Amino acid sequence: MLDLLSVHDTSTADISYRHVGSTDITRYEKMHVEVFKDSGKASIAVAHEMAQLIRAKAGRGEKCVLGLATGSSPIRVYAELVRMHKEEGLDFAHVITFNLDEYFQLEPGSRHSYWYFMHEHLFNHVNVRPKNINIPKGNIPLDEVYQHCMDYEARIDQAGGLDFQLLGIGRTGHVGFNEPGSNSRSLTRLITLDHLTRVDAAGDFQGISNVPTRAITMGIQTINKARRIVLLAWGHKKAEIIQRTVEGERTSEIPATYLQDHPNVTFLLDEESSADLRRFSTPWLVGPCDWTETQERKAIIWLSRHVDRPILKLTERDYNSNGMSDLLALHGTAYELNIQMFNILQRTITGWPGGKYGVDDSQRPERADPERKRVIIFSPHPDDDVISMGGTFARLVSQGHEVHVAYQTSGNIAVSDVDALRYAEFTRDLNESFGSGNARLEFIIEELSRNGKGGQPDSLDVRKIKGLIRRGEAIASARFTGLTDEYIHFLDMPFYETGKNIKNDLGPEDIQLVRELIERVRPHQIFAAGDLADPHGTHKVCLDAIFRALTELKDASSLAIADTWLWLYRGAWQEWPIHEIEMAVPLSPAQVEAKRNAIFFHQSQKDGAMFQGEDQREFWQRAEQRNRETARLYNQLGLTEYEAIEAFRRWHF
Repeated sequence: MLDLLSVHDTSTADISYRHVGSTDITRYEKMHVEVFKDSGKASIAVAHEMAQLIRAKAGRGEKCVLGLATGSSPIRVYAELVRMHKEEGLDFAHVITFNLDEYFQLEPGSRHSYWYFMHEHLFNHVNVRPKNINIPKGNIPLDEVYQHCMDYEARIDQAGGLDFQLLGIGRTGHVGFNEPGSNSRSLTRLITLDHLTRVDAAGDFQGISNVPTRAITMGIQTINKARRIVLLAWGHKKAEIIQRTVEGERTSEIPATYLQDHPNVTFLLDEESSADLRRFSTPWLVGPCDWTETQERKAIIWLSRHVDRPILKLTERDYNSNGMSDLLALHGTAYELNIQMFNILQRTITGWPGGKYGVDDSQRPERADPERKRVIIFSPHPDDDVISMGGTFARLVSQGHEVHVAYQTSGNIAVSDVDALRYAEFTRDLNESFGSGNARLEFIIEELSRNGKGGQPDSLDVRKIKGLIRRGEAIASARFTGLTDEYIHFLDMPFYETGKNIKNDLGPEDIQLVRELIERVRPHQIFAAGDLADPHGTHKVCLDAIFRALTELKDASSLAIADTWLWLYRGAWQEWPIHEIEMAVPLSPAQVEAKRNAIFFHQSQKDGAMFQGEDQREFWQRAEQRNRETARLYNQLGLTEYEAIEAFRRWHF
């Protein structure tokens, strides 16, 4: 087995993101866990372990039997296996594969099927023999399902059992599609999907109503018979279920906890998915703690909330009773600790996100000079700017800074066919009213009128209409915030334009579009969506394009970024933890209302937007609740009470 530690990125000084070998710090964990700086390195590590196993088995003249998973988590694993096949000659001729699951009553050729997924990401690119590929059949009659499942079990046994099983994990704690309530002795079978599982899949199917309600899945016992298991989990959305799986009791309510029974299982996590494990969330309660400034801030904020007292009212007994006696000993008194932390938090709050000219800025988040800053707000989709930082956006404009907004993608995939059809028919009727017509438009209307279009991606013409809808909404919203059209930019990054939820990899043209804008504006401030988790999410890909453009400019010693600071905001679903916030911009009730009105211009994303996730509130409601909650937390810690707060974290590139 590959030494996974060899590829860890331990460059950060924060103990939370370094591998810790001490048994004390991991004593609450009931399975072997490895934490990586990012999912890319973790994916490469597991791909290399799989390749090593394939080669070792081939060297002995044996078949290598792999259990494979689908979903976003293993995509990079498969990409690395494909690379090794093409560049290093990794041979799949003697590999037999068994997939975990498949949606029931879905044809293999459907782009939503796992058969399609596996061929698109792996099988079409390596020399695995078709007869050695095994995927449960979703398109069989109900009365044949039981026998098909028993035959699937038999084929695994005939192949000699699974040498290696790759897993992801759902937020219900499912592995495969073994939903809560699954038995530890369960075998391959038909199962009804949990509502949360269907909600998580809704984006792929363009609405939860299109997600199948049943699936065929390997059972818990089938999975646990594999000789080696590796489970992957990325992103903050998986943090809670990972903690419950790794540190909790074995229970059918969280089927993944049955992996605690396996003698050779490893969980590979990134920083965000591991954040709720005790060694990271509250290391001072687990063992000796490396009291960095970041760790002190995190611990004191935790303590204030835990004992439900403002920071300035924390006592020596509070510190001693909650695992922080050594921190108290370092600083002498609770009073000194409390004052220091209160001042740090107070200095994050500013009504001048572009800096306040002519005042001492040594205790402020932003520089005072220059008085008028050049600013680029990068927005992955055409509404992230106002949803995530609409109040700060308006304040930067009103305070006289030169603000540019750059919409990185068209966002066309988030426009429903119903909305696109309405606009297309309106355009046709408008043309007819003025005595002109467009035959091409009739074909587009016909395509949009076909219910579901057979699960096929949108045509280029349809994508153009949907993109224009979102472009118009973004322009109206930015104008309302105070911008004129010359400061509104549409990058239409090519990686996004697939017409499908699965996007292309980031390419040189994507990065060049970002770089050219930065070189043209020469910004003092860049604001970007700081979603660092899902490696395939649009926010993460757009952020990577900014990172890579800045790296190229830095390597070239470009004057365009000689005085640039990068501030990261979060999206509609999540906010920065209080201890990570470095700039907090308070909003008055009137500013909250103005932000809401700016969001309202994005009409295609109101009243049942296509990618709402499990939260059925509209985006403006989520944004307001998130901003009000941040203000409430600041107030709970003993700081001034505000209506709402938008939060940012500075990224040092």
